[in-house]
Amino acid sequence: MASTRTAQTIESRYREEFAGSAAMFERSRNAIVGGITHDGRQIKPFPPYVKRADGAYKWDVDGHKLIDYCIGHGSLILGHNDPDINEAMQAQVTRGTHFSAGHEGEIRWAEKVVELVPSAEQVRFTASGTEATLLAMRIARGFTEKTTVLKFEGHFHGWLDYALKGEKAPFEATSVPGIPKETLSTMAVIPSNDPAMLEERLVQGDVAAVILEPSGASWSTIPLKNDFLKAVREITHKHDVLLIFDEVITGFRWAPGGAQQRFGVTPDLTTMAKIIAGGMPGGAVAGRANVMEMVAFKDVPGWNGMRRVPQAGTYNANPLAAAAGYAALVKCADPSVQSYCDNLAKKARVGLNQVIRSLDIPGFAWGESSVFHVALGQFATNLAADDLHTPEGVSTEFLKGSGGDKLGMAFEIGMLLEGVHVFHCGGLLSTRHTDADVEFTVAAAEKVFQALRSEGALA
Repeated sequence: MASTRTAQTIESRYREEFAGSAAMFERSRNAIVGGITHDGRQIKPFPPYVKRADGAYKWDVDGHKLIDYCIGHGSLILGHNDPDINEAMQAQVTRGTHFSAGHEGEIRWAEKVVELVPSAEQVRFTASGTEATLLAMRIARGFTEKTTVLKFEGHFHGWLDYALKGEKAPFEATSVPGIPKETLSTMAVIPSNDPAMLEERLVQGDVAAVILEPSGASWSTIPLKNDFLKAVREITHKHDVLLIFDEVITGFRWAPGGAQQRFGVTPDLTTMAKIIAGGMPGGAVAGRANVMEMVAFKDVPGWNGMRRVPQAGTYNANPLAAAAGYAALVKCADPSVQSYCDNLAKKARVGLNQVIRSLDIPGFAWGESSVFHVALGQFATNLAADDLHTPEGVSTEFLKGSGGDKLGMAFEIGMLLEGVHVFHCGGLLSTRHTDADVEFTVAAAEKVFQALRSEGALA
């Protein structure tokens, strides 16, 4: 039996051992276009299907117990089934889940955001991170009466029409299927980490706002260099351009007040989702009061509302999301939450790099705060640093695509076979993960690296 298993490829083993997920995927394709409900869940030959989750683990339809590093796409920093969040939601369900009216829960939730986030003077809730970035861009355009929004190559700001320009390589592409070229023409895209290029673009005077992930593109996949955030803040202020931090991932994860608190750089507007709603559907835009006032109805004689930025949303600040979000933020206000997750992620990055170096395979692990990434197929010239923040000697295009290429997908299904679910060849930590989980993960990765080498996929 052992020799037969050794002879199998990672993919053939996956098809055999995850047969229930394969059947579920085939069934899904009959009713759900493409068989998946989120582009980020695309994986060949098929994705895993999960029945239940608890803490740092989930169990798939075939009964495999998996250490979960997807962790609600990063929204569950407190893990699955946090008792305080569950209690808050269960109590709210009996009172109602949609009032079509204001309620105390939304006020309490907003007050907690204002308390924690440095830039947050006022808040407006949305139903998702994509909606939050859409609203932030609209507010910025309304406030400045300018059209162009500038973003950086590879940075992800949701799947709205404006945000997808320059998100995937080739970053210089000027078209995205389904999005009018006229819409894309209102977005400017430049490389990050080049303050001089940013200033040269802002001199033209047509930019309403600069939006970025303060972690670097795709939760630190393409890291930002030291002091780049401070340079962006100085340059945008100099040219009277609004600065938007997309803290959908970093919010309440990089620090209780997000990356802006951790790095000491305060934007004009901040977009949030995921942790802000305790893992429930929900998001928000917060920022300077005079900018956020663009959304407010004004009780001014003769005012006709022509310069008011409109925003609706059936599920904005719904009572269930507000209850979960408030409960989560109360716990995330304790900085030991973030430091615990940060320490585990560092242990994962260090362990993975030590294994990669010992096997002498082309690859590296990197990241910051409570996240890690793994890339295979190329060497980083600075791999000698166990806790790698900025890989050198590789292109930004390679970094951005590393989680979704052929090697990346093979690593992902290999890790599933070993009892670990990584997220695009990376992961996010929660307070429910343990040192033992990380040690298990590093050992599992070593087995997968060796299997990929034996198949000839890794030199």
